[in-house]
Amino acid sequence: MALEPLADRVVIKPKEEVEEKVGAIIIPDTAKEKPAEGKVVAIGPGKKNDDGKQVAMTVKVGDTVLYGKYSGTEVTVENEELVIMRESDILAVIE
Repeated sequence: MALEPLADRVVIKPKEEVEEKVGAIIIPDTAKEKPAEGKVVAIGPGKKNDDGKQVAMTVKVGDTVLYGKYSGTEVTVENEELVIMRESDILAVIE
């Protein structure tokens, strides 16, 4: 992938939705909630503090994370749906 995030930004591949059918009700794609879970595929070098020193990132590539529904910016790179957000928008790391 040719996408390198800057500063404290993180690139996340959202978890694929598993379609479950209950009865005969069909829910259109526009009404489905987006997953707020995904895997970190790239991280930036970290932001700089007031002293100009680089602050290390907490998450690392390969981590599975939870993030807010409306966090980040959705992008498509090489036909792959990704979300770019600041590290501070990540709510938790799933171990």
